[in-house]
Amino acid sequence: MKRALGVVLFAVSAAGCGVGSTGPVPAGAPASGLQTGSGSHYARLYFVGPYGIQAVPREVDAPATPQRTVDLLLKGPDTAERARGLITEVPPIRGRLTVRAADGAVDVYLPVPVAHMTGGGLGLSQIICTAANADVPGGKQPPDVDVRVHEAGYSTAWTVRCNAAGNVVPVPT
Repeated sequence: MKRALGVVLFAVSAAGCGVGSTGPVPAGAPASGLQTGSGSHYARLYFVGPYGIQAVPREVDAPATPQRTVDLLLKGPDTAERARGLITEVPPIRGRLTVRAADGAVDVYLPVPVAHMTGGGLGLSQIICTAANADVPGGKQPPDVDVRVHEAGYSTAWTVRCNAAGNVVPVPT
């Protein structure tokens, strides 16, 4: 009996997983998603979800410059993004938040000092990561894009980067 059971188990295991040698079989349309070269432009906005900050691609009608992308962020999540549980922690900012692209870097000009911005640091991280992930001249891509933050009332800027997880990290000097 044991020998017969062993033979059956051997035969089943030798048969493999049941995948035949039929070759390729049509299985529907190819994968789709965020397409490049399709004439569409996408802005990568950073919102806050149940598990922290997360990137959200949003189709736009023109190239996603840093200023245009941050302006979209300041308007907050759209209906579909809110339905997915995404919110913004960017506080209302008095004055104009200006963003300028430089060669491989972005300058963010806050109209108020960071200390005067209400809320936690997530809102500032949203701004920095959104600016860093915009179309920046110079061919650099995050996490190699320097973001220089200029606060109103201070003469020097501080430089940070946005890593792949959406965390803001200081640039080593």
